[in-house]
Amino acid sequence: MKGSRILLTMLREYDVEYVFGLPGETTLPLYVEWLEFKDVGHVMFRDERNACFAADGYARVSYKPGICEAPSAGAAHILPAIVEAYASSLPIIAITTDTPLHLEKRNMLTGFNQTAIFNGITKETLTVLRAQDIPFTIRRAFRIATCGKPGPVHIRIPVNVLEEDAEVSDLYGQREFIRYPGQRFTAEEDMILKAVELLLYSEKPIIVCGQGVLYSQAWDEIIELAELLNIPVGTTITGKGSFPETHPLSIGVIGSRGGTSFSNEILKNADLVFYVGCNTDYAATNSWTLPPKDVKIIHLDISEAEVGNNLRTEIPLIGDAKSTLKLMIKILKTKMIKGATRSGLLEELRERRAKFEEGIAPNITSNEYPPNPIRIIKTLENMLPKEYIITCDAGVSAIYTAAFLKVKEAGRRILFNYSMGALGYAVPAAIGAYLAKPKSTIIALTGDGSFGFTVGEYETLARLNANVKIILFNNQSYGWIRASILFKYGPKYFETEFKNVDYVKIAEGFGLKASRIEDTREIERKLRELLTSEGPMLLEIPTLPEDKLTPPVPSWAEEAKKMGIRFIY
Repeated sequence: MKGSRILLTMLREYDVEYVFGLPGETTLPLYVEWLEFKDVGHVMFRDERNACFAADGYARVSYKPGICEAPSAGAAHILPAIVEAYASSLPIIAITTDTPLHLEKRNMLTGFNQTAIFNGITKETLTVLRAQDIPFTIRRAFRIATCGKPGPVHIRIPVNVLEEDAEVSDLYGQREFIRYPGQRFTAEEDMILKAVELLLYSEKPIIVCGQGVLYSQAWDEIIELAELLNIPVGTTITGKGSFPETHPLSIGVIGSRGGTSFSNEILKNADLVFYVGCNTDYAATNSWTLPPKDVKIIHLDISEAEVGNNLRTEIPLIGDAKSTLKLMIKILKTKMIKGATRSGLLEELRERRAKFEEGIAPNITSNEYPPNPIRIIKTLENMLPKEYIITCDAGVSAIYTAAFLKVKEAGRRILFNYSMGALGYAVPAAIGAYLAKPKSTIIALTGDGSFGFTVGEYETLARLNANVKIILFNNQSYGWIRASILFKYGPKYFETEFKNVDYVKIAEGFGLKASRIEDTREIERKLRELLTSEGPMLLEIPTLPEDKLTPPVPSWAEEAKKMGIRFIY
């Protein structure tokens, strides 16, 4: 059996529905064999980077590892997406083909040391030297990607190995690792008991959910725990969806990316913070200023590297979020009556929330042009169907969605690439999400800055006739960079502005339906047209850059207030 056939057979053993990639000379033996494997789908992209971001979107929504492939000439192109997956602890299996390794030092065209560049940004990089080793390698890759702290695994296969004939007797998969988490383990019970005591007797506790809650699918346990103890719940930007944001105990997103004056004030005043599946990074802690240093910390995470890594921690809990919370809830139920603690907290939260929402209300009803992003986001929220996925690019798209769009039902609804925040994520991730959930409405929120990174994939959207709705915020600049310059150095802008581009005409040239909002009176009608249209469509919405209308970033809001610049926080 040829190495190519062995590889595709193993992918089929792991119920791989789609592989995202594009052809190259070193993948030709694989592509020829692929003609006979109709049940292992292949989705051709125009750029390897975008193919890997599509695998990212697929993995976040399907709870299966995302699979991408690239030829040797394009192997380095997937690095930005692999870095994001590594920093985000997302299981991706990246298969790159290569020239024969015995030619590595002979300056073979497209050949280079792939292992060296993937070594620091994956859980493991594996090189296949013999076709008979492919089954072992695939099993190892799925096991490593899905277990413990998830993450990407790189597999390097030289073209001569794909062409090699081999006798194999181990063409089987380990089905326990088709999805993640592959195996769950629970934190020590003695430590859980100590955490329960702290939670029961603190006066102003708060739960903060990171993306690990979504990976573990532990939202039901978070809801039950919060309701048992009447504890407010916030999330990081990437953890959004861990708790329903219309719940009376929700405070929404916290920190410097999506946090508001309401949510961050609750976090600031807490006497105990229970972090669940959170790496307490720069964004979650507003540059490690929240919570204050005297606050007690309980930290539950799958990774021993993250628990107590940035904040002094009273109770470290190392284990899977769902299984550990289940045991914690079981213990709690033997010690208390549901809802018996902190009965006055709901009213305090209600009053604070009402005051905050009163403050932002004028933005929601504003008739200004270019449209206020909050009005766009809140209008979109009111039109969303029950089943939807939103992918967000960094900038206007992500910050306003994180802060102001309320997720009504817990679960993975919104995708952010906010470990790295590279531009050009939303559109390819939306394609991956669409293929994972083809019956859902998929919405990509992007910007003119990101457009240049992903424009080639508009052809992919048209070719697939993917039911993806694109909202493109156009402020004719790298607006986030302009605000970063302004609030640190003053108005010393350099290389941030774009020429006016007709994005509608470009989208139409690729075969998409497209429209533009040219008057605030069109907002509701054009958003409704977008959501109800068949197939892919783009809606361009002009916006002010972030140095003209400052989004909810705490440090920016402080500077904007001093400078007399309009801000939302």
